Amino acid sequence: MREIVFDTETTGLDFAEDRVIEIGGIELWNHIPTGREFHCFIRPQGRKVDPGAFDIHGISDDFLKDKPVFAEVVDDVLAFFDDARLIAHNGTFDMRFINAELARLDRPPIPADRLIDTLTMARRKFPMAPATLDALCSRFSIDTSKRDKHGALVDSELLAQVYIELIGGRQSALRLVTEDEARASEGGEGGARALPPRPVPLKPRLTAAETEAHRAFVSGLGDAPLWRRVEGYDT
Repeated sequence: MREIVFDTETTGLDFAEDRVIEIGGIELWNHIPTGREFHCFIRPQGRKVDPGAFDIHGISDDFLKDKPVFAEVVDDVLAFFDDARLIAHNGTFDMRFINAELARLDRPPIPADRLIDTLTMARRKFPMAPATLDALCSRFSIDTSKRDKHGALVDSELLAQVYIELIGGRQSALRLVTEDEARASEGGEGGARALPPRPVPLKPRLTAAETEAHRAFVSGLGDAPLWRRVEGYDT
């Protein structure tokens, strides 16, 4: 399963008037980072960076003056997103801005059902607890030392770690699969290769005395133990 953890920075808080000035994202495959990432700065047309927004992300109008406009990067953004599930913190905010930019170019919006909002996940999992990205990094002991101000790419990297913790940590990948899924993973692209059978079976680890003790225990359970109800059970 392909997922994109992403973040945006903007000129302000009004998606109808303000503009996206930075997009960053990283790719996950089955909840594991692949190393593939996307990042770009964008020159906002007809809008200056609000001082309050600058205090948060530190991206100035002067810095953005030679960057491409959204129309020049839109195809790259959509190609990176492709049909992946999208993960963002307070993602409704980010999606409103991206869809507003798409609307200005007469492009169709990204459907809301593709978005997973980690802010909503955190509030459900930890009711009444702080649910900012910083608070969640602290809760999960995620290192934020390389982060000075908010930035789309670095925040995406941190959020990917938070997201994995929210869905159960590294153990989330340990799940039961159907026979069809198991066969599909054997030798498939990015899948695990099935191990060959042992050339020589392992020796039993039970002693003769332990085996006999078990038989004596089972015989004392009577004629209707629970497992005899299982179809095909052979005593």
